[in-house]
Amino acid sequence: MAFPAGFVWGAATSAFQVEGSTTADGRGQSIWDTFAAERGRIADGSTGDPAADHYSRWESDLDLIADLGLPAYRFSVAWPRIQPTGSGAVNQRGVDFYRRLVDGLLTRGIHPAITLYHWDLPQPLQDDGGWAVRATADRFADYAAIMFDALRDVDATWLTINEPKTTAYVGYRWGAHAPGISDVDQAAAAVHHQLLAHGRAVSAFRASGAAGGIGIALNLLPVYPVDLEADPAAVRADAVENRLFLDPILLGRYPTDAIGTLAGQLPADPGAFEDLVQDGDLEVISAPLDLVAVQYYGVTGVDDAGNQVELYPTSLAPWQQVHPEGLYDLLMDLLIDYPDAPPLVITENGIPDPTADGTADDTERLEFLRAHLQQAARAIGDGVRLTGYYAWSLLDNFEWAEGLSQRWGLVHVDFETQERTPKDSARWYSTVVAANAVPRS
Repeated sequence: MAFPAGFVWGAATSAFQVEGSTTADGRGQSIWDTFAAERGRIADGSTGDPAADHYSRWESDLDLIADLGLPAYRFSVAWPRIQPTGSGAVNQRGVDFYRRLVDGLLTRGIHPAITLYHWDLPQPLQDDGGWAVRATADRFADYAAIMFDALRDVDATWLTINEPKTTAYVGYRWGAHAPGISDVDQAAAAVHHQLLAHGRAVSAFRASGAAGGIGIALNLLPVYPVDLEADPAAVRADAVENRLFLDPILLGRYPTDAIGTLAGQLPADPGAFEDLVQDGDLEVISAPLDLVAVQYYGVTGVDDAGNQVELYPTSLAPWQQVHPEGLYDLLMDLLIDYPDAPPLVITENGIPDPTADGTADDTERLEFLRAHLQQAARAIGDGVRLTGYYAWSLLDNFEWAEGLSQRWGLVHVDFETQERTPKDSARWYSTVVAANAVPRS
């Protein structure tokens, strides 16, 4: 199953998950530093330091990417390295690190895909309200402009916000991620303010004259009703999971069925949410993009009470219902519902090892990747403008609230020695990239 000429292949990481060195070279504190330091927040008690020690080992990690034959690498910038308090003066040592990283990629012929925000909000901004307050969007636009200016000559793929849904729902509604808040109205506010921050960053990118293109990374999933009676609740759940983010970005409006007290809705105050949206906000949020990044891990079922239920087997991550055909369904839905959308890129897709022990024999991941790439190729054949794919993740790393107890990497990391060992899936993925095609079996 061949992919189009010019299709971009890569692997992805994020700063807090791999860098470590959380106090090096003037880096400030992030909400994840604070969260991980609180007893009981992280499953195994680990923190983001040293994680995979990428801040120290970046050169050999880039050599590893080149050895695997990957033409592109997606990473994120740690906002606290650039502005330790989230605003004000620039920490030049932080900027210089990412300049070295980008130059190292370019020297090796690897395309940089740069995510500006992958959840590591500077703690002082959270102290002032975090994503629940509008001012954070202003600060993000300032930070984004700094990075566009610093790397304006680089023909990079820029992504503004990574998975605003996860930040809003898991961080502000359920409290299972940083900043650990359980307030559904703050969660709704975090949705709007992250999308506003995204739009303002796009405006800053256009104004900067920086090379490359820009988009946003959304984690999306098909929502299937368990039966006919569950269909209305599933439609509303789809609004919460998908359309609350896609509609404002691509259509310039929020869906009317996402927030409220009906089965499947986000149970926030719809009036309070409407009050957050000021004149001109939706025009900013819906500024034209060069791509939309899709992050796909699985699907969910919904019953008539609006409860999300398990329809397919889960991985070691209990939230991940593995259903490769769901990727095809999702991509086709995007084609049908948003025909004028920019090209799509899959920027995360992966599965954890079945245990935390760690091994290079990762048959489950290899078959997961094969099945999902087959569905991606099928969608392209049916008209979807999918232009790239980044496997998650390049390295075993700090898996947020699960700490080091889940291994998502193509490459095994011994967290005691930091030795890297490509897994079988990495070797297989290299052959797919070289052939620009995925074998059926």
